[in-house]
Amino acid sequence: MQLIVVIHRFLAQRLFYPLVLSTMLALGIFAGRVWFTGTWDYRFLVWNLFLAWIPYLFSLWAATTHQRKPGQWWRLLLPGAVWLLFFPNAPYIMTDFVHFPGMDFVWWYDLAFLASFAWTGCFLAVASLQQMQALVRAYLGGLMSWLFVLATMGLNGLGIYLGRFLRFNSWDVLAAPDELFRNLARLLLNPHENPRMVGVTLVFAALLFVCYVTVIGTRHMVEESASTRQPSPGLQRHTSR
Repeated sequence: MQLIVVIHRFLAQRLFYPLVLSTMLALGIFAGRVWFTGTWDYRFLVWNLFLAWIPYLFSLWAATTHQRKPGQWWRLLLPGAVWLLFFPNAPYIMTDFVHFPGMDFVWWYDLAFLASFAWTGCFLAVASLQQMQALVRAYLGGLMSWLFVLATMGLNGLGIYLGRFLRFNSWDVLAAPDELFRNLARLLLNPHENPRMVGVTLVFAALLFVCYVTVIGTRHMVEESASTRQPSPGLQRHTSR
């Protein structure tokens, strides 16, 4: 029973339950669309959502490893590397709004359909990044943790560009490394010749950063509000007389 309570607290602190709820909402809206239209159109969004869960699950692995083996930073290298590799898959779902003009069902339902998947992907990105920032902070301090966040945002924007416009996948690092790194080198060495790459990278890096800061700020505000509602020990002793 105690183990169940510990696992529950661990998951609750890492937004697991809201993420599951958001995922169920997205899948429910998708199921409704299948029911009403009789087709499985846009089922690739379910696959994209599955990919968005991968970085979050690996961030859980990293957080669990840190709790069980604190100080042994090298144990975080594998889950951290996989997390970083798959991280752009989560906010990438926001770009699936590109399909909205061609969707032929009720417009407001299709809008909610895409928004539910995009929101869940963004939420998964924020939750996993928060866990990884906490690990970086534990080993390197607060300043380095925020530099880590900024660097991740930049790589995320670049990853979204590579996925949406050049059609690369995370596993192409192993499946097609020559083609991937050749294109990447061409883009980075000649940014002035690739304004769309620069624009997509900056816009989506900034968008996710604002979402991240908003969620983090909201959580801190809620935690501070909860702490102020707790009576001080002195007040408790006074009122118990």
